[in-house]
Parts: sequence; C-alpha cells; structure tokens
Amino acid sequence: MNLPAILSPKQSPPVAGPPARLCVLASGSGSNFAAISDAIERGELNARICCVIHNVLDAGVVARASERAVPSVFVDHRAYKSRQAFDACIVQLLSKHAIDWVIMAGWMRLCTDVLLDAYEGRILNIHPSLLPSFGGLRAVEQALAAGVKISGCTVHVVTAAMDAGPIIAQAAVAVESDDTARSLHARIQVQEHRLYPIGINLALGLSISKT
Repeated sequence: MNLPAILSPKQSPPVAGPPARLCVLASGSGSNFAAISDAIERGELNARICCVIHNVLDAGVVARASERAVPSVFVDHRAYKSRQAFDACIVQLLSKHAIDWVIMAGWMRLCTDVLLDAYEGRILNIHPSLLPSFGGLRAVEQALAAGVKISGCTVHVVTAAMDAGPIIAQAAVAVESDDTARSLHARIQVQEHRLYPIGINLALGLSISKT
C-alpha cells in the first residue's frame, strides 16, 4: 500500500546551536531511547541525552543506557504519597541535570501540573496510533477492533489531556488482514524508531523559531 508522503516525514538537517539537553523517561525496554541515541551518534539530531529516569527497577532501558554511558536514575513512584510529589522529585532531577527537553519513551505514568508547568511545551511523547484516533491504553488493539486499514504512530507535545497535545509528526503503517496486536505493534515500533528522532528535531526547530 502506498501511504501519503505527509505521513512519512523525512529527516531534516539537525537544528543548529548548542546541543539540546534531553532526559528520557522510560518504564520499559528502552528501544526508543536507543533509536534516539543512535540518531544522535549519526549526527541526525543535535542533542545529548544527559540522563534516563526509570520507575521500574529492572527496566530494559537501564542496560541500554549503561551500554551508551548514559546515567540512569530509578525513582519508585510507589514511594510517594501523590502523583504530584512524584513529579516534584522528577522536576528536581531534571533541574539537577539542566534538562531542556523531556522525552517520554514508554513512560507509563500520567503527568501532573507539577511537571507540565515546569516544562510547558517541552515534553514529548510517542503514541502507537495516528492521533487523535485511539488515544490512551491498548491503542493497537483499539485500531484492530475498529477495523481501520491504516494505523501508525504520532509524536506529540504532552499536555494535561491524555494524548491530546499538539501533533509534531506522524508515520503511517498499513494494517494487514491477518494482523494480530503483536504483529501490527512490531511494525509500528519500526516506524516509531525512525519517527521519534525526526519529531524531536522538528520540535527543536519549532522552539527556536518562536524565540
């Protein structure tokens, strides 16, 4: 299936200036962290991942970060009495590392106003659907249940409303007649790994153009 070019953005030249200081928030394997790190190494993204924050002790992202000499910090959300208190700890860590942009990569926590206010417009997420369709959990299963012929992934700015912030970039994935949630998600992840560095670069460019 030939998909619209608008849903298959190409890599633009990296934004000029000092490298953006990124923190990746992750709860899982860290495959998107690795894709972003690799894009930086290839010179496609003018940024530096200064730290990884994870809320699952044995998350796969820890090993990936160690392989790339990126410091990782474990913050157990269960140790805090409220989501606001947890986010306050996150903000303190971000400030300690002088972070410019927060990159959510499989971060299974909702943001409160504590984090959103501290980094307004500078928190990005990638979601496994073509938003605004199929926001929230189990997006791939939602798409299959709806019978859509095209799914994909979306890089967007994080706001108080779940998966409803401004869209930065999207990539489309054709849904095959014999797809399962696992097979479709695997193909979407391939596009996520390509799209997220592109989306970050676009967001950095938009930020500079507004200053």
